[in-house]
Amino acid sequence: MSRLNLSFACWGYDRTAALADGSVRPDGIDLNAQTLEVEEIFFRMLRNREFDIAEMSLSSYCVTLGRENPPFIAIPVFPSRFFRHSCIFLSAKSGVRSVQDLVGKRIGVPEYQMTAPVWIRGMLNDEYGIDPTSVTYLTGGEEQPGRDEKLKLDLPAKFRVEPIGPGQTLSRMLADGEIDALYTARAPSTFYSEPDRVTRLFPNFVEVEKAYYAKSGIFPIMHVVALRRDVYEAHRWIAQALFKAFCTAQVRAYDELMVSASLKTMLPWQIAAVEETIATLGHEWWPYGIERNRQVIETFARYHHEQGLSHRRLTIEEMFAPETFSSFKI
Repeated sequence: MSRLNLSFACWGYDRTAALADGSVRPDGIDLNAQTLEVEEIFFRMLRNREFDIAEMSLSSYCVTLGRENPPFIAIPVFPSRFFRHSCIFLSAKSGVRSVQDLVGKRIGVPEYQMTAPVWIRGMLNDEYGIDPTSVTYLTGGEEQPGRDEKLKLDLPAKFRVEPIGPGQTLSRMLADGEIDALYTARAPSTFYSEPDRVTRLFPNFVEVEKAYYAKSGIFPIMHVVALRRDVYEAHRWIAQALFKAFCTAQVRAYDELMVSASLKTMLPWQIAAVEETIATLGHEWWPYGIERNRQVIETFARYHHEQGLSHRRLTIEEMFAPETFSSFKI
């Protein structure tokens, strides 16, 4: 019986490397793997549905579920997770000295629906009482002018969202004080090139993020793995086959990070970092699957709805392929 050929687009993660190089093969599937920047993957998949399987922004995916005939279905594999306290950047001209000073300010976001700002707005509201409607959002390219929302949004009027000028960038505007803060996934170039003009809201972000995890139990999910729904409907078995393969590839990454004979990365204290991570987050600190991520997913679904991006609160059952909710036992 011939194997099914499917295209797969993802960034070059350690946890997906075995799938990209073919050393882990999903049952019955040959993957044509392409390693691309996440912005390119999201743009091409959301606009043109170019791949059979692709890494996808969790927020963008949730937006598509609110549309007629949703084009994608996800499996509970999360190639990107990130604590985002480190990703709130300030202009030195903003006058912001504490979290509460953000109220009433002009906040840059590359896209309002982008997953990182959704988590940031939700966390700031839950932890510090900063209502997402209390600021004005400026959207546009962080380093290159002309970036638009990849998906057309229909937000309630209480959310003030405005595009920046066609020749402007958020990185430059932040340094020049034209916006007060930036919620983003990538550190703006001016944070490194002009450190006297661009700073972090939380300079001690590691300490703050560990305290946040200890309190909330949340390690934020940024991306899911999405399947084109027409491909999935034609071959329902691929959801479980892919989920199994992603889990196998991830186990290899866990194991390789603990090898001390020859370091997998160029981090000199890699083993110490792994041991500290285990002490803080547990041995399987990057869990896949539904049950161990239920609280995180439900929290994000609440944020997505509260911020006007989904007209109702999405359920986990409609977000993920049902074949991945349980597996056989011997």
